[in-house]
Amino acid sequence: MSSTPHRPAPDPLTLGALALAVVAVSSSAPLVAFAAAPALAIAFWRNLLSAAVLGPVAVVRRRAEFRALIARAGLREGWYCVLSGVALAAHFATWMPSAQLTTVAAATALVATQPVWQGLIARAQGRRLPVTVWIGIGVSVAGAALATGADFAVSGPAFAGDLLAVVGGMFAAVYTALGERARTAVSTTTYTTICYGVCAALLFVVCLVGGVPVTGFDASTWLVVLALVAGAQLLGHSMFNYALRRVSATTVSVLILLEAPGAALIGWVWLGQLPRTLALPGLALLLAGVAVVILGGARTRRTRVTPPPPTVPADAAPVPD
Repeated sequence: MSSTPHRPAPDPLTLGALALAVVAVSSSAPLVAFAAAPALAIAFWRNLLSAAVLGPVAVVRRRAEFRALIARAGLREGWYCVLSGVALAAHFATWMPSAQLTTVAAATALVATQPVWQGLIARAQGRRLPVTVWIGIGVSVAGAALATGADFAVSGPAFAGDLLAVVGGMFAAVYTALGERARTAVSTTTYTTICYGVCAALLFVVCLVGGVPVTGFDASTWLVVLALVAGAQLLGHSMFNYALRRVSATTVSVLILLEAPGAALIGWVWLGQLPRTLALPGLALLLAGVAVVILGGARTRRTRVTPPPPTVPADAAPVPD
């Protein structure tokens, strides 16, 4: 994952998919907070049911692609799909419980540190980060510390929820980075089927080992699960995965930031939740720092874009991330 592959410019369909995805994922944290069921069980069912919906379509329409992924030539892309599912399971196992331990606004704002982790992943891949990006990372960390410190003063569970949300943002960045590489050669349906299937299998094992019940819920909880499958999973995550063919993992991470105000608004109107007064400055500082990371990275990419030399084919020229 040392370089970013060349991709075509986003088309109107891709832009529409991204807009739909942002709206869909904004409903995730409020629904999880409302559900009367363990967060891990909800995460298991949303991934299992999503894989069950997509699987038959993938098997019928993409049978040759599945065979290619287990062949030697496509083994690397197949592993990207599997590892992406592992990272997604880790994301759900940390972030979804956080939405039940702290407020919806805090959980979504802290998981929105994903672009910061995405920047650090880029640095680990050998890409040089500008000073403004490091400044933004520092501001984000300070904001997160202030926000989580406010929740620590309120209760231990809220503080634990904050930390889980931050870790969830880290795993979301890993999941998106791996998905970006898989989507260069794998269709959306095949990729999401493998990714969600691996994620569901791992979460089921975690539920079994941890003694987390996965059945016996009331009707309203099952409706929440179905809403998460249709909304946050199929119209949210899957649309982001679709867009990764034409937009970078960094751009997707940036757009996911819009989930924070959307989820906070739903949490306020539906659940009557508002961020704690002491946490508000920290959350504002966190989002400001993430914005600095985004703007600094975008400015650097603009200055680095130069026409490829005449002797180098356009599709072989390096594309900045």
